[in-house]
Amino acid sequence: MSGTWRELDQNNVYFSTARDAARFGLFNLARGTWDDQQILTETYFSQMTQTSQNQNPSYGFLWWLNGNGETVFPSSTVAVNRPVTLNAPDDMFSALGKNGQIIDVVPSENLVLVRLGGNPDDAEIPIVMHDELWEILSQIIN
Repeated sequence: MSGTWRELDQNNVYFSTARDAARFGLFNLARGTWDDQQILTETYFSQMTQTSQNQNPSYGFLWWLNGNGETVFPSSTVAVNRPVTLNAPDDMFSALGKNGQIIDVVPSENLVLVRLGGNPDDAEIPIVMHDELWEILSQIIN
């Protein structure tokens, strides 16, 4: 993988290619293994894909966790009774970045989805677009 950190407005943003984002997703789909070499321990991988704090049950160690019943979305302090992404499998975990950059990892489907591009709306993380994407994908997958 390759990429670079750049200052954008008041944020440091990581830029890479779709191929490298997919590689990162595949690495996590393989539970921390790459080219038959265990890079992350199973214990570490399991911990990073579980709830990491009490404030938001749908957030792990830098991953959004879809299978929990309530979510606190960015720029909010209120938990809502819904998964992170409607219509997506419960075991999905996601890297949701600035302007709608997405890496979804779905172990039950052996699937990695990458979305790069411009911000589809004014939201920090475009949750509605992600929901709509999975509404369409769920019809194709099922």
